[in-house]
Amino acid sequence: MNVSVGHLRLGNSRPIVLIAGPCVIETESRTLAIARRLAALCRQLRLPFIFKSSYDKANRTAIRSFRGPGLGEGLRILERVKKEVQVPILTDVHCKEEVEAVARVADVLQIPAFLCRQTDLILACARTGKPVNVKKGQFLAPEDMAQVVEKIKSTGNRQILLTERGTSFGYHNLVVDMRSLAILKGMGYPVVFDATHSVQLPGGRGTASGGEHLFVPPLARAAVAIGIAALFMEVHPAPDHALSDGPNSVKLRELPPLLRQLLAFDRLAKSPVAR
Repeated sequence: MNVSVGHLRLGNSRPIVLIAGPCVIETESRTLAIARRLAALCRQLRLPFIFKSSYDKANRTAIRSFRGPGLGEGLRILERVKKEVQVPILTDVHCKEEVEAVARVADVLQIPAFLCRQTDLILACARTGKPVNVKKGQFLAPEDMAQVVEKIKSTGNRQILLTERGTSFGYHNLVVDMRSLAILKGMGYPVVFDATHSVQLPGGRGTASGGEHLFVPPLARAAVAIGIAALFMEVHPAPDHALSDGPNSVKLRELPPLLRQLLAFDRLAKSPVAR
């Protein structure tokens, strides 16, 4: 099954789509600058692109961690990105009370991994009729996502994306079981691989999460080689100074050669011989 996002179509057998942007909206000018650079790069590579960023990171490790500009200001900035850069928008939703406002701006509503079992939130997002991207919880087996799919389908919405982002493996560590991508594909909906959150070290810095960004390229190559619909990446011009998830973000200037390589892997994975 394919899912329509604006003028794009996502499917496991279709050319791969990039979902990328900073973890959280830091400033309006920086958000627009990153979106423009990503859009220009993707146009050059002929790579379909969806911009992602969060207006609020409600699940930060520490009380003093930066969360973002909030619902009203954040959606205003995302709407400006959508109109001026002319790209579809994905953002996450943490409570059902915000769903209606977010659906007026975002092209894809995302359920964060920690909230993938929150039935009321899932149903509220699904009832908008917009595509819903659900991140598999770090605590779930891939097979468990079948019940999430059924919750969304119960509203009549079939615009479903399923994202793998690693599984808890002891304290402060995640591991990616590549079998998960094949299992999720078997559910019949487009599968996304979150290459940057998968290298996160949750709570690894005590008051913040750490990350091992050096493992993003090999995990991304492995996932794309399986044949997936989209690749999700957190990208920042200066990850060391990012206000959220810097340690697992890809540096913007290092992205072009990686994307070129991943496009070659994608073409190979979806060639008639590979199938």
